[in-house]
Amino acid sequence: MSEQEQSGDRISADFSGATVSGTVGVGKGIEQHQAVGTMTTQVTQAELDDLRSSFDAVRAQVRAEAPDDKREPALERIDELEQALVTDKPDPATAGYVKGWFARNVPAIAGAVVSLVVHPVVGKLVEAGGNALADQFAQLVGGDE
Repeated sequence: MSEQEQSGDRISADFSGATVSGTVGVGKGIEQHQAVGTMTTQVTQAELDDLRSSFDAVRAQVRAEAPDDKREPALERIDELEQALVTDKPDPATAGYVKGWFARNVPAIAGAVVSLVVHPVVGKLVEAGGNALADQFAQLVGGDE
């Protein structure tokens, strides 16, 4: 090798993997700046109305399919779930409790209850609540309560 080829720095980087993403700077004297603003997730009245309609549909399913001795308690749990989810800060503890109650007491309707917890509008409400809330809901959806 000549002296001229040896005088400079040789900088190299390899990145691979399915989850690798984002910006990277490789070299000398690199500066990167990122402007981070606040992200606001807006839920429209039409979206809230859609979510409430989904709750009404599950209530109708409870009235039609739940055993007589479980019907009223099941309707009360749906009301609790609606109060816990249709809010600025959805409550994962109540959602987990209700999900578990249906799994134990009226399993035929448990899937419909889970569909309320994972409803896209609930997702937007959770997203607006921040990362900690999103993590709690991710555990709820992924685990058995």
